[in-house]
Amino acid sequence: MRIVGGYLKSRKLAAFKGEFIRPTADNVRESLFNIIGGRIRGAAFLDLFCGTGAVGIEALSRGAERVVLNDRSKESLAVLKKNLSLLNIADKVSVSCKDAEAFADMSAEKFDMIYIDPPYAAGEKAVPHNIADILNDGGIAVFESETPFSGEIEGLAISDRRKYGRVHLTFFIKTDGDKQ
Repeated sequence: MRIVGGYLKSRKLAAFKGEFIRPTADNVRESLFNIIGGRIRGAAFLDLFCGTGAVGIEALSRGAERVVLNDRSKESLAVLKKNLSLLNIADKVSVSCKDAEAFADMSAEKFDMIYIDPPYAAGEKAVPHNIADILNDGGIAVFESETPFSGEIEGLAISDRRKYGRVHLTFFIKTDGDKQ
């Protein structure tokens, strides 16, 4: 696993041992950032189920101004912290260890982009009910899953769908600009 673009391009990342944890593949991250393009520069980016931190670190490498990495798993955070140390960027991101729902409930900050990649077994029900509340107007939320997204997220509308092998990315835009 490596960073595929930006100032950290080609830098290797530590990964989990075994098959239990499934980090977002290099080619999926590359495609994701090709799609969101120049919108990442200067953005506030949240990786809600960060795992190794690869997606959030990629966002930082490509010019995100603020990156928040959240995961409730202590094992994930141990690998994440190793990666931040390897890349000497621990001071450039914020790390949180909360359940996704609790994070969304407690966050005073809003984000321009939110990457939502829960364990595949958790599925769509892992998306916090109020995720739209922490997404800025005009912001993008991306849900990664093993099956096509079939539900709804209050305050968000599907704007695009992409498939990369067995990985589905569903892109959402905020629809309710009046919601605070």
